[in-house]
Amino acid sequence: MTFFDLERPDHAYMFAFLQADGHLARGVGNKGRLTVELSVRDAAILEEFQRLCPFYSSIRYRTRSTNFKADHTAATWSVSAREFRQELESLGLPAGRKSEIIAPPTVPFTARDYLRGLIDADGSVGITALGLPFVGLTTKSDAIAAFVVDYAEHLTGAPRTARRNQRDGIVNLLYSREEAVAILSELYYPGSLALPRKRAAAEQATKWVRPTTVKRRIKRCWSTAEDEILMASPSIRAAAEQLGRTEQSCSVRRWRLNGCQSRRIAS
Repeated sequence: MTFFDLERPDHAYMFAFLQADGHLARGVGNKGRLTVELSVRDAAILEEFQRLCPFYSSIRYRTRSTNFKADHTAATWSVSAREFRQELESLGLPAGRKSEIIAPPTVPFTARDYLRGLIDADGSVGITALGLPFVGLTTKSDAIAAFVVDYAEHLTGAPRTARRNQRDGIVNLLYSREEAVAILSELYYPGSLALPRKRAAAEQATKWVRPTTVKRRIKRCWSTAEDEILMASPSIRAAAEQLGRTEQSCSVRRWRLNGCQSRRIAS
């Protein structure tokens, strides 16, 4: 018997949220527990998880002092049922430390609901101080980063490269302006399960419209043929006229290509 159908939007969302923000612990014998701890302001989503779970579960509250707040109240949802924990593991929620090894399910699942679960648990949604909409996700998992990049590029046409930062090895993916509006409109559709505060932020962000006085810059990638023309041209001006690009663009591209050639020769 299975309890999760990841082609159901609420189940796909819940599973992604558990992958990102849940903790599955094994105990002696058949003992173990799934827990999710959130700020009390997000307790409503735990109540939804409790409703979706076919086994007994509990939500407990406690207030303590942290480095960030003197009186922080947290809500913790706990499930101990072995069958429930076993299915979570079979779908891709490992016990113990998991941030680097979680991956999208190998069974059919609804991608937009799964991604919304990841964003709600480990992402950010809102409007910058400059009034620009954005949606972002931080992850240590290469598989999750690749999934987000592929999904967003398919939806918006905006390519991204998932690179880890040098400080802590985390991949930070960020989309803004039209790309953010398109992604948020797709993910936070009417009636979808979501954190209320993230939904409210998404609704505000999707109202953004580019001012008519601000032109949209569309990135034009360089092809191999264009690189060959650029390097063979007698001058930057001649290359710019032939390629229909600015002289600054051609100058920077030639500088980069020359740098690559120098590194190859040195090695």
